[in-house]
Amino acid sequence: MDQPIRKVVIVGGGTAGWITACVVAAESLGRDVEPLQVVLVESPDIPIIGVGEGTWPSMRMTLQRIGLSEDDFVRECDASFKQGTRFRDWSGRPEASQYIHPFSFPVDYAELNPARFWLAHGGRSAFADLVTPQARVIERGLAPKQVDAPQYAFSVNYGYHLDANSFAGLLQRHGVQKLGVRYVRGNCERIDSHPDGDIAAIALDTGEIVAGDLFVDCTGHKALLIGSHYGSRFHSVKDMLFNDRAIAVQVPYVNPDDPIASATLSTAQPHGWIWDIGLGSRRGLGYVHSSSHTDEDSALSSLERYVDSTSPGVDRDRLNFRTLRFEPGYREKLWIRNCVAVGLSAGFIEPLEASALVLVEQSAAIIGEQMPRDRAIMDTVADRFNGKMSYHWARIVEFLKLHYATSVREDSDYWTDNREQTSWPDSLRRKMILWQQQPPWHDDAPRLDELFPSASYQYVLYGMGFRPRYLSADKTRRDPKVRRADEVFHGNRIKAQQMTRLLPSTRALVSAIAHRATTQACNDPIRAS
Repeated sequence: MDQPIRKVVIVGGGTAGWITACVVAAESLGRDVEPLQVVLVESPDIPIIGVGEGTWPSMRMTLQRIGLSEDDFVRECDASFKQGTRFRDWSGRPEASQYIHPFSFPVDYAELNPARFWLAHGGRSAFADLVTPQARVIERGLAPKQVDAPQYAFSVNYGYHLDANSFAGLLQRHGVQKLGVRYVRGNCERIDSHPDGDIAAIALDTGEIVAGDLFVDCTGHKALLIGSHYGSRFHSVKDMLFNDRAIAVQVPYVNPDDPIASATLSTAQPHGWIWDIGLGSRRGLGYVHSSSHTDEDSALSSLERYVDSTSPGVDRDRLNFRTLRFEPGYREKLWIRNCVAVGLSAGFIEPLEASALVLVEQSAAIIGEQMPRDRAIMDTVADRFNGKMSYHWARIVEFLKLHYATSVREDSDYWTDNREQTSWPDSLRRKMILWQQQPPWHDDAPRLDELFPSASYQYVLYGMGFRPRYLSADKTRRDPKVRRADEVFHGNRIKAQQMTRLLPSTRALVSAIAHRATTQACNDPIRAS
């Protein structure tokens, strides 16, 4: 049990595998003991599922953690900047036909609950517009920072839109060339175990035996290690979140200089919703839907109509539409003995709010930062990891369901079924009752590492048009903080006006970074070679 942990074997590549490999290797280089050996084994026969992905602002920290240049990342991954999500046609209420969930917290949120004062004044303006200047920046299609800003610096908080295949390739090159990750190609044919049940090695179809001390399962939905080998039960949440299909397509811009949206656009449909993300050279679209409520032909027709309406001049017959199938849910235990699951092998709910990649980042960070020195410590690290991830999965289900539960759309069984409280998590039912008299705040998302803080609940709840029944406006107007709230709201308006004058368009920033990165590469003989 006091066997030192010296070798980490990551089984499976793609975004999840290579993020984990790079983070673990980078963290290992800073240890006061001999750096870990990090090996990534990838099948040459399994393509990357990625269809173009959105990230959270945490990705900036991840890229910095592993030593990647932001300019290189933007250029090589066809990346652009994401500042949140714009929701359209979700609520079913004419007065709330669209709203924005930005990445920035409301100003002074630690001390001031803005929803109380916004509601006391009738909630007449858009909530996000009042509490943060970022909403106006998103509406104008502007970038989160100026062209000459330092890498990873920002005026308003941001993540990225990126090409998943290019990102995995960049991470692979960086991991192997800069961080010392050993790359092995082959299919796993057998898993060998120690007498105590730990995994000893994996046997590949190439004849190579890859031994290790810790194994990371990044084999996708197959979950070869955590599922097939260890039998961790899959917990389906399809009774709460119905979507289990996505039809994805990549659509080129009509003109190379067309504007790039600075947020993911999510447009509700009769049986699901369509994502629309803007990269540097194209848009990534997909219709996420429930196969229990519509058939694939109808879903495809809906997506085709969306393409026609948003991309006039594009030849739809030349586009490649592909269907992705998934079961929404997650493994009940993600770390068993010396095996931990990351990415799709751990679980997947649906693309709404882009929670998949952030869980990969968080899992990789925990593994890297808390890497057990020996086998005796590993079980404690595993228990904490399982507890944290179980909490996060439950909160993801709750938060995503909020988007559907607060809709009053009546155009299909899909939306009316989502409104049935029997499909809501118990935690959401209790909170919805409480929010009839008080707005969400810190007690509703109390952990420091919440994936969705209470501010996110406010953006969605009030963007969807929810209004409490029992909140006392008179009491709020007598609150001593009412003057401070007015100052904050006024300050946001001034700041938004300043930012809309000074910030460039997202297209201008992406073009400037791509040009700068190309120039630097040409001037660097090592990179140019």
